[in-house]
Amino acid sequence: MGIQTATDLIIDSVKEVLEIDGLEVEVSADMPLIGSESALDSMDLVELCLALEEKASDCGFEFDWTSETAMSRSRSMFRSVKSLSEEYIRQYEARK
Repeated sequence: MGIQTATDLIIDSVKEVLEIDGLEVEVSADMPLIGSESALDSMDLVELCLALEEKASDCGFEFDWTSETAMSRSRSMFRSVKSLSEEYIRQYEARK
């Protein structure tokens, strides 16, 4: 799995979560996932993480989206789609 594949996976997952809310939002790698500029509310973020957990399980690894920095604006994996993709890939590659 490459970073582009992970980015596409996360973009598709974000779109699915937003469609449940009836929102049509342009989703890009730079889209923030937390903070005032995010289209996701806290429940949407949890739904996204649960969906990624399930997809990770299908790929043979456990995606851990909990950490002490999870909601930090400067260090969180949820700063953007890209940063979440990078963390997803890091965990995928560390599964061995």
